[in-house]
Amino acid sequence: MTATGDGGPEAPLAGWRPPPPPPRAALEGRWVRLEPLLPAHAPALHAAFAGDDAAWTFLPYGPFASAGDYAAWIEGAAAGADPLFFALCDRTTGRPGGVAAFLRIQPAAGSIELGHIVLSAALRRGRAATEAWYLMMDWAFGAGYRRFEWKCDARNLGSRRAAERLGLSYEGVFRQAAVVKGRNRDTAWFAAIDSEWPALRAAFGRWLDPANFDAEGRQRVPLSALTAPLLAARDPALGGGPA
Repeated sequence: MTATGDGGPEAPLAGWRPPPPPPRAALEGRWVRLEPLLPAHAPALHAAFAGDDAAWTFLPYGPFASAGDYAAWIEGAAAGADPLFFALCDRTTGRPGGVAAFLRIQPAAGSIELGHIVLSAALRRGRAATEAWYLMMDWAFGAGYRRFEWKCDARNLGSRRAAERLGLSYEGVFRQAAVVKGRNRDTAWFAAIDSEWPALRAAFGRWLDPANFDAEGRQRVPLSALTAPLLAARDPALGGGPA
């Protein structure tokens, strides 16, 4: 059985071809540059994450005791193509302040996921991180992927809010999906599909427009106000219901 973004089950996918895997290449934005993650990023990233051990709570690794330990981990983890890791470099400072990855890359299904997210406090407060997620989504749908996924520990309400803010629709919770750092993980699923991307892309374009920010960098229209009407389903854990 097959499905398509513009119809129901068994709808034919005329002309569709599996997209390529993402290349190990930079993605350029106005406020952020995504660079393929290298051990050389470790000192700046370790410094950016210092004192924020909670940023690693829901990941199966970290925090790291030293930049050297982090560099050693990066050397192994970033050598593969899936996950494909990036360092998020704030263009206003030139310094890396976050990490994210494409993972569960399945060209045959046209599915790709965004995950392994760690952000410094500074990056969380600005436009750069949101632009990074936009760049990754735009690359994926532009390359021909049909489905863009976001999954997180169901206890991580911040991640669930972020997914919904980005216009990724709630799809449910997989119970007892994993064991992470000795604790049970139920996994909340969110996704956007290709037929939804044109409207979502327009919402991101409006939000990222410099005119949407005042002289102090405060947003005039929240992204969530632009994406909420586009959601196929809301997350009940956030007080939402059917969209």
